[in-house]
Order: sequence, then C-alpha cells, then structure tokens
Amino acid sequence: MKFAIIKERKNPPDRRVVFTPEELVRLKTEHPEAEIKVESSDIRVFSDQQYRDAGIEVSGDVSDCDVFFGVKEVPVDALIPNKKYFFFSHTIKKQPHNQKLLRAILDKNIDLYDHETIVDKNFKRLIGFGRYAGIVGAYNGMRAFGLKYELFNLPKAETLSGKDELIQRLRRHTLPPIKIVLTGHGKVANGAMEILDGMKIKKVSIDDYLNKKFSGPVYTQIDVLDYNKRTDGQKLDKYDFYKHPTEYVSDFARFTKVSDIFMAGHFYGNDAPVILTREMLMAPDNNIRVVADISCDVEGPIACTIRSSTIAEPIYGYLPSEDKEVEVFHPGAIVVMAVDNLPCELPKDASEGFGEMFMENVIPAFFNGDRDGILERAKVTENGRLTERFKYLQDYADGNVPAHA
Repeated sequence: MKFAIIKERKNPPDRRVVFTPEELVRLKTEHPEAEIKVESSDIRVFSDQQYRDAGIEVSGDVSDCDVFFGVKEVPVDALIPNKKYFFFSHTIKKQPHNQKLLRAILDKNIDLYDHETIVDKNFKRLIGFGRYAGIVGAYNGMRAFGLKYELFNLPKAETLSGKDELIQRLRRHTLPPIKIVLTGHGKVANGAMEILDGMKIKKVSIDDYLNKKFSGPVYTQIDVLDYNKRTDGQKLDKYDFYKHPTEYVSDFARFTKVSDIFMAGHFYGNDAPVILTREMLMAPDNNIRVVADISCDVEGPIACTIRSSTIAEPIYGYLPSEDKEVEVFHPGAIVVMAVDNLPCELPKDASEGFGEMFMENVIPAFFNGDRDGILERAKVTENGRLTERFKYLQDYADGNVPAHA
C-alpha cells in the first residue's frame, strides 16, 4: 500500500494537511509495510524540508501511489484515474458548484472517500475540523464584539500561533457583564467552549441566564429543545424533533431578549425551523448585537447570515429592518461573523488534531481488512458507480435534476 499526501490546489490556498511529519513517522513506525510519499508544496504549513528531516520522501510526482490524502476538493484536471482519494468533496449534499467534480470522479473510475462520510457503526463522524472551527469562531466572535463597541482591537487569529495564544490575547481585556448564548453540543460547540472557558467566562444554567443579572460576563449552552418547541405544546424528547422537525417552531426569541452575543455551533438538519428570524432581530426588545455563525449555513437558520465572510474580511453588518448588508458601525447593524473556512486560520493546530484522529480511527482499517467497516461505509464511489449508501446522488451526478445546496 503506497500512500500520498497531495498538494492543496484549491483557491484561496489552504495550508492544512491531513498528516504532519510527526504523524507520518508514527504511521511508518506502526505499519512498516506502508510506503509514503509527500507531494511537494510551497503553501503547506509544514515545509517540504520538515518532511524530509523526518525521513519522509518528498516528490513532485506522486502518481505511482495508490491512496491519496488531501483536505479540500481536488481540481478535476488534477485527478488521476483509477486511484483512491480522501478529501472533503462537498458533494454529498448535492452542492451545485461540485456537480462536475463528482461526475469526473465517476468518469475517471476513482474510489472517493469523503472525510465527512467516515463514520462508526452508529454513523457518528470520526474525523473533522469542527473543534478548530469552534475555537477560531468563538475568538472571532469576541473580536467582532470588541471592534463593534471599540472596546479592544484583537489581532486576526491567522496571525497568532495557536489556541493558547488566542486565549492569552483575549484575557488581556476586561469584558462588561455581557451574556453569550451558544447553540450545539458537538465538536464545534465544544471548541467554542474551550475559548469561553479559557477566558474564565462563567457558564450558567439556562434558567439563571434568562432570569438573573450578573456582575460579569456569562454564557449558557443550549440544545435543540431549548430553542425549539412543538406547535401543539407537547414536550417530547429530541428524537421526536429529529423525526418531525416540521412540527416545531423556534423558541429562540426568549434568548434574543437577554443575549449580547449569539455563537452558533449547532448542526442544522433539513426541514428544521429557522432559529433566529428577521422578525426577532427587528423586535424592539432584541438585545443581540453580534452573531458568530460558526456553522455558517447561508440563507439557513440564521436570518442575518446572508452570505459567508472571508478570513480577509471576516465581519459585515446586517440591517434587519431592510434585510440588507450595511457597514459594521451602522447604528442599527447586527455584526455578523460567518467565515466558512475557520480552521484555515489555525492550520498547524488543525492539522495536528486532524492527523491524530485519522491515525486513530482510519489508518488501522487499511491493515486489518477493514474489520469495523470504516472504509466500506465511507466509500462514496467505486468502479465508476455510486455505492449503495450514496445512490441518492445519482440524478445530481448525471445532471438530470437541478443541484441544490
């Protein structure tokens, strides 16, 4: 088995990598039979020389390898036929801009394993950059608050060395007694909590958050049944919500009345209610002034996320009364942070964490006959066809139906 770490070719450039030099040394130590090659790259956070120093072969040509590991989508003209590829293809939700990519993967007889489809037997995701999205997203949310109210001017996350320095910079500033509401309980939300806890912001119960005043900053973490309610008034469990999302409406307005910052770290499923509506933001008693939409679903559950923002320009203003983008310092503006590639701002930390998860959860499957079915479940295409789990993409791949996000 010959593995290749491929060069990232998508623009804007992404400096992350699936395996650090250290993790590749571990791979070779644990599986001496594995051959490894790193494709030369001038943008990767770890230099070619760092891989060479670790005893890893670096080459401009990796076409003799069997399995290719990348992070972002591989351009169609760079795909090598009859190979196995691992990368975020952004095709499994029928994303319009990648319809041609999936078609090319099928035409070139490539076995695609999407990082998003690598799951355990209970279909729980095993790898991802979610934690780092949460870490950077929470930092960017606090940075946006400081800029909006001219309280402090934090450097961009991409200029700092890692999570510890982000927290160190944040702790230099004293916050007023603000309230922060955080949605979600997965890797993204937990990453955001690492920042809030690192800042020593007190976590309080939902009831206290809604009803009490505090002398310092506080936050609360809420789940789907805290911000959604059944239209018939019944109180059931969250599995009912997942099964019957159309029978629910948002109950988030109670949080908009007392919150200064909303950090969105939830997973948003199809047909679920809009969480933060334009009407809530227009309400006279709305108190939210900064929305850090870490999940970044454009035209999704958060009305003010009208577009994604960029690392270069991470924030914009949203005017609810006119449903349009305005200057951040417009007096009626809600400040929105909706960067859709947040982990890119901490490429070293993110790559280290990702590689550890990959080594732990995926690499053994190549050497134990895939006894836990990790590779089998993750495989999107095989022998020029979609696998059973992903047959629903056939019309999308054929171009017979309009693609949708």
